[in-house]
Amino acid sequence: MRLASIAAVITLILTACGREPAAPAIAIDDDDIAGIVTSAAGPEAGVWVITETDDLGTRFIRTVVTDDQGRYLVPDLPDGSYQVWVRGYGLQDSEKVAAAPGQLLDLTATVAPDPATAAKVYPAAYWFSMMDLPTDEEVAELDGGMNLYLTWIKNMGCVGCHQMGNEATRTIPEAFADIENSEQAWARRISSGQAGNNMARLAGDLLKGLPIKYFADWTDRIAAGEIPSHVPKRPSGVERNVVATVRDWSSPQFYMHDLSGTDRRNPTVNGFGPLYGAPELSTDEMPILDPVANTSTVYNVPVRDEDTPTTNSAPVVAPSPYWGDERIWDSRSNIHNPMLDQDGRVWLTARIRDSNNPGFCKEGSEHPSAMLYPKDSAGRHLSVLDPATGEYTFVDTCFSTHHLQFAYDDRNTLWTSGGGDVVGWLDTTLFLETGDAALSQGWAPLILDTNGNGKQDAWTEPGEAQDPELDTRVPNGFYAVMPEPRGDAVWGSNAFRYPGSITRLIPGENPPQTALAEVYYPPLPGFGIRGADIDKNGVVWTSLGSGHLGEFDRRKCKGPLNGPGATGNHCPEGWTLHDLPGPGFAALPEFSVESSYYTWVDQHNSLGLGEDVPIATGNQFDGVHALVNDEFVTLRIPYPMGFYTKGFEGRIDDPDGGWKGRGIWVPEGDRTPWLKEGGKGQKPIVVHFQVRPDPLAK
Repeated sequence: MRLASIAAVITLILTACGREPAAPAIAIDDDDIAGIVTSAAGPEAGVWVITETDDLGTRFIRTVVTDDQGRYLVPDLPDGSYQVWVRGYGLQDSEKVAAAPGQLLDLTATVAPDPATAAKVYPAAYWFSMMDLPTDEEVAELDGGMNLYLTWIKNMGCVGCHQMGNEATRTIPEAFADIENSEQAWARRISSGQAGNNMARLAGDLLKGLPIKYFADWTDRIAAGEIPSHVPKRPSGVERNVVATVRDWSSPQFYMHDLSGTDRRNPTVNGFGPLYGAPELSTDEMPILDPVANTSTVYNVPVRDEDTPTTNSAPVVAPSPYWGDERIWDSRSNIHNPMLDQDGRVWLTARIRDSNNPGFCKEGSEHPSAMLYPKDSAGRHLSVLDPATGEYTFVDTCFSTHHLQFAYDDRNTLWTSGGGDVVGWLDTTLFLETGDAALSQGWAPLILDTNGNGKQDAWTEPGEAQDPELDTRVPNGFYAVMPEPRGDAVWGSNAFRYPGSITRLIPGENPPQTALAEVYYPPLPGFGIRGADIDKNGVVWTSLGSGHLGEFDRRKCKGPLNGPGATGNHCPEGWTLHDLPGPGFAALPEFSVESSYYTWVDQHNSLGLGEDVPIATGNQFDGVHALVNDEFVTLRIPYPMGFYTKGFEGRIDDPDGGWKGRGIWVPEGDRTPWLKEGGKGQKPIVVHFQVRPDPLAK
């Protein structure tokens, strides 16, 4: 009799006797740990098994999800001594068990004794949704009303810098325990440290103190024992195939805005190589992670001029409950975004000098861009590190920079955001050949063709009445920047305003003199555009503070794309709004409280969920949300809780390596890494998400 037939007979006998058949044995290799998770309720499906070791050069955590029979397999673990335990919705954390690779290890899960215990491991979104919202009367004096309020407490303000709803933020620090009035405690809290001045001004001035009132009520109710009314669902389907690996880098007082380890246009560049972080305001120590050796080092990024300002000069209103009077941020280079080119060079948006521009940028210069639109100052510039030689080169730009992306052209043009009222670019081929920054760069204002003649003419300035004989300049500073993979245009998202917009810049044959732009506003209920990306077909995907993933397809526009009516609201049919996962506020239940910072498009199927899959940062879910066939797949980091990211990228280390040869790299971007699980002393982390064919693949 064949083995399959024998197994079928055994199953029938066990079923007839009223017993469930045992789960099939799990085959493992010498570097795997596997077993079955059961509780008093039986096999536990869709819960996380966490393995952690401190034996390597970095912290190392690998997490998997159990299948429908409670089975798990943690693959390809480096040599070391591991602690293994179970975390899941409806459970309390199991006891940690010592284990080593090559071991079969069944684990006992513990059902949570009460809802409050179970809620401890819910994503922050579920706790954040408990917060009440102001009344219509309270927000009436805000220009934009409730939508403006949500824009700023979600993706532009509070959740724009760190997660809200994790254990640290839904409670008041012990250092403020002697402040009996909760509103006063919150006012003191948001005044703390080097970012306190900005936080207090946002909450107190822009939003008229309303957040303080409602944050205080929120934490009071939680302190009194209130818990979320919504219960998250356990991972299911492809979510159970996720393998998540966590490593750390940098230092506990610093944070990372972003990382890069490959060329966006060809994600096989630098396979298995190091990843480079962007510590933004916090330090000039750029971290470098070697994911093969599991080591972390730093490169001290220089500046060109000694009088380059430092972030350590920001005023401190009040001491931090975590760091006291210590000024933990001190950066002159202020690196915001790295990006590798086709040869593995690391290009950075980084400050190299003070803000006063050289003469070739200003009025009276014969530089083509300065003749059209001179620029007196720039707060951040460009630089490039060649890892092969260690050479670091400054690129002096007339325009400010923030994010950067390479065009799909033969000049390897580097487009940037952050220029304020202009969009800047660098011909990197020319720069590498000549070293001449002035010759290699250009910038253009954003001019709408409102007279409809198809060319750039004299324009009206923002705030002036539209003239039918003239074009119209719009001050739509790019936040995200997105060159079209199959075209010459470049898109940008226009953030930090209500309702926000996206803008398309068409350079023309002789930019900036031939450059024209188009602008598109999302239709309500969508608002609060933040980070965005583009797929190979030119469709723009953007995170919205309204709790949506926005999709804009210009090919669906029915009316004219230039002329007097093409000023932003002329193509609502091009937009599709996808509801992000998560509960809503009680006063606004129809929209998720998820506050996605950025959406990235997996143009090359680096994760394995398909080409052109948009993936939004899940800032209130400790992970990311991938939209696959119009359904969201959430990849969550259950430990340490509080994981929050601002940007990421995909890399294919080995095109022939199956699921093990690809994945996405996601850095922690929370400005306060000490607010995640583990508290002060925790370093920023880097996550490698991979998706295997099934929960037991090895």
